[in-house]
Amino acid sequence: MASTASTYQSHLIFNKPHVFSPKNIKLSLSIKNPGYNSWTSSYKKSLSLKKINVVSATAAEQKPKKRYPGEAKGFVEEMRFVAMKLHTKDQAKEGEKEPQGKPVAKWEPCVEGYLKFLVDSKLVYDTLEGIIVKAEFPEYAEFQNTGLERSEGLEKDLEWFKMQGHDIPEPSPPGLNYAQKLEELSKNDPQAFICHFYNTYFAHSAGGRMIGRKVATDILNGKELNFYKWEGDLSQLLQNVRDKLNKVAESWTREEKNHCLEETEKSFKYSGEILSLILS
Repeated sequence: MASTASTYQSHLIFNKPHVFSPKNIKLSLSIKNPGYNSWTSSYKKSLSLKKINVVSATAAEQKPKKRYPGEAKGFVEEMRFVAMKLHTKDQAKEGEKEPQGKPVAKWEPCVEGYLKFLVDSKLVYDTLEGIIVKAEFPEYAEFQNTGLERSEGLEKDLEWFKMQGHDIPEPSPPGLNYAQKLEELSKNDPQAFICHFYNTYFAHSAGGRMIGRKVATDILNGKELNFYKWEGDLSQLLQNVRDKLNKVAESWTREEKNHCLEETEKSFKYSGEILSLILS
């Protein structure tokens, strides 16, 4: 029995199963395969780069989206915000430009200059409304028969002046240039055209009415022209067009919206040249 036990113990000692540890494996592989170390290093670097990329992507997703002034209320509010910044400080609370020349309250208009303004304005509205009727871009059709149209009223006003014995002048360079520009933009740059459309109609419904009252008091014995009359509730007509403008702009990219906003200053330049005819 002792011999048997001794033999069994000897068997366990000399025939003990070999146990491999991860350390032994790694050491063994390192010794037997010199390329292992470089492979391990490359693998670790790969994992590190993946981790960095994941972190970077997550950070980009978490970065807050840039918000444009007025964006939360719709694109029309963005256009209004940009337009207000181009007003002078005496024209609007949000105006940033310094006043140039006399304020409207101190203007000294004359009938001849006012007729030039009305004639050039009619050419611009004829052009705008003709473009909308043709609707070369589908979104233009949204602005047909809005109630803001001014051509018909201006035609009646010019006929009234003619009946008073005044000669009606031909359109002058400011109106001709603007009409040509609108035609070009309407065919090649719908976002820019919409900017001019918005600023022309909305500016006339606000500051334009104030100028109309001033001129009527000074040189027309208080007569209100059809140019400053709308059928229906003007505030509701304007809101309807705001809604349509916001709807159209929903399909635009951010770049297209920005392009539209950037056109605002040009629309002010063209309309300002026509407005200055009142004092000519």
